[in-house]
Amino acid sequence: MYSKPIILFDGICNLCNGAVQFVIRHDPGEIFLFASLQSEAGQQLLKQYNLPATDFGSFILVQDNKIYTKSSGALKVAKQIKGAWSCLSIFTIVPKFIRDAVYTSIAKNRYRWFGKKDSCMIPTPELKGRFL
Repeated sequence: MYSKPIILFDGICNLCNGAVQFVIRHDPGEIFLFASLQSEAGQQLLKQYNLPATDFGSFILVQDNKIYTKSSGALKVAKQIKGAWSCLSIFTIVPKFIRDAVYTSIAKNRYRWFGKKDSCMIPTPELKGRFL
């Protein structure tokens, strides 16, 4: 079991990779660990939490043995990173079904709008310890 929160992301999605890079830049305390959904570690976590192993359309946060998906996961991460980004947590007042509808719309179009890679991102040597 991991003591730090883990962000699971679609490793071939440009938007998702950009979001991971954003979190890394705004996480100087190195609160978060990362794993692509396609990786062995990502697949093990999906299995452990009884989540689908082939649906890569959701950002997933694993924290304190709980799963946060879609907008709830993203907003929980935003609340914990440095800077004014924590103010985004105000959007938790918006009903989850509305937040998740917007999230799902973006997720469905992410490859078309932002593109995708042929393979998962390989972390730099400096960041390797933060990836499972």
